[in-house]
Amino acid sequence: MRSTVKTRDATARATAGATAGATRETGTRGPETAGPLDPVGAPTPRSLPWEELVKTALLGTDRRANPQTASAGGSAPGALLAAAAVRTVRRRAGLRPAAPAAPFPPPARADDRPPLPRAARNRLAQLLAVRAAGGADRRGTAPDLTELLPQWLATALQQGYAAPHELLPALLDAARARTDLRPAALAFAGPRALWLAQLNPAWRFALRGAPGGAAGSPSPDDAEGVARLWDEGLFAERAALLGALRERDPARARELLASTWRTERAEDRLLFLDSLRAGLSEADEPFLDEALADRSRNVRSTAAELLSSLPGSALAGRMAERAASCVSLALSGEPRITVEAPHECDAGMERDGVTAKPPANRGERSWWFGQLLEAAPLATWPGRLGGRTPEELVALPVDEGWRSELHGAWCRAAVRQQDAGWSRALLGAPGSPVAEGPGAVSLAERARLLGALPTGERADWVAGFIAAHGLSDSFQLLATCAAPWTGPLGAAVVDALTTARRAGGYPWSYSGIMGLAERCLDPAEATRLAALTRPEPPVLDPPANSTTAYWTDAFERLTGTLRLREAMHAELTRAPV
Repeated sequence: MRSTVKTRDATARATAGATAGATRETGTRGPETAGPLDPVGAPTPRSLPWEELVKTALLGTDRRANPQTASAGGSAPGALLAAAAVRTVRRRAGLRPAAPAAPFPPPARADDRPPLPRAARNRLAQLLAVRAAGGADRRGTAPDLTELLPQWLATALQQGYAAPHELLPALLDAARARTDLRPAALAFAGPRALWLAQLNPAWRFALRGAPGGAAGSPSPDDAEGVARLWDEGLFAERAALLGALRERDPARARELLASTWRTERAEDRLLFLDSLRAGLSEADEPFLDEALADRSRNVRSTAAELLSSLPGSALAGRMAERAASCVSLALSGEPRITVEAPHECDAGMERDGVTAKPPANRGERSWWFGQLLEAAPLATWPGRLGGRTPEELVALPVDEGWRSELHGAWCRAAVRQQDAGWSRALLGAPGSPVAEGPGAVSLAERARLLGALPTGERADWVAGFIAAHGLSDSFQLLATCAAPWTGPLGAAVVDALTTARRAGGYPWSYSGIMGLAERCLDPAEATRLAALTRPEPPVLDPPANSTTAYWTDAFERLTGTLRLREAMHAELTRAPV
């Protein structure tokens, strides 16, 4: 009896291992049909359905004994193990063709882009192999190759190269695992990736993410096909179609959306409405004005936000009138802004997107006041407040308790309307104090305001901020700057890192900054950083908590990454020999 139990346990473990291996190779399957029959009409052990083998292994051959698990001259456990081994090999080898076999799919569209240079192709294979292996270890001095793939793809797209066919599966797997890679990866992969995605369910995201990529989806120029897909397609297919149309013909996309608007679900209406942000113009106002009466509060709020982004819209005019009644100049004494917040939120305000109920710990009047000013065109204020410039208006004193509310609402309006002049005034000087709470002095608000400035001016402002305040509060601000960083910004970051090293700080306190520097610092800074990788001269009595070795490793990693980025760029841009 004991030997039977041991045999049953060993059989169960072996079959469970084979099950796991087969599942890893082929995924979960439904029941399989039995194979060839023995002379008495029963399936042979090696052709038993997989589920039957698993059941027999789990229960034990002594409890599930039958002629199907016995073989001539052998034991039942041995026959079961042999059957599991054969079935595992068959499952790993592939599927038997259906009867009748399906016809071959049509070939993929041709990709006329030039092939990658050999060195760049090898580099891409290396980056994809590291990602498939689980990424690099963040400790040590070796560069993190997984974080360099987005930059590699961006440069390859700029150069107009086609993806190597043999690397398309790994590229699609990478895009499946990282949604931030998908736009660039699919654009680089080209039409063959969409062709592959029709054959592998794991890559179906490519059909949803690429305009016109779904199987059988029409070209934007195919009016009949577009109408059919819009009426019959899945939500993801319709969203991709609407996005593609919006880029090419905004009016046609809006008309298509209006044709079924009243029959769409509320959550779908909200997502479709958000697609109108691309190419938003005065022509969209009638449609958005109708959406203000939508039965969904979220849809109404989004429509109001989009309308307030159009300074010439009727809603913007109504909000300007309401906001102007709340803000004025003092009639006596020194110039000062006085605030009289609204006393109620009427039906007209709610229709125009004002949310009546404030969040917890927020007063009603200040909540309504902020929403009104946020939606009012910024051009309202110079005329309303004595013809002053934005800089002069921001500098004016405000009634006690209302300065943060007023400036915070102006900040949100400047971000919504992408007004560089007001953003510049609200940001102030880079060296101005950093404070907590709402208003123009918070780091979060400053980061959003920086997005409205030109790229070069944005980098200069952040460089000035780092020079004045160091790196501790600069991560959000650096994240708004385009890569590669400009010379002044890169120099400010390196100087601040050097100062932190000399002050005895730990490099992992700046891990986020170091990660950004690896991706965004100009590779030309590698020469300067190389000097920082050399250990400093020894001191007679070093402190017990010396961080010199840690900083040396961190700078070695940063320098190595910059040189690798430089090599990658050269491989993609060097003229073919």
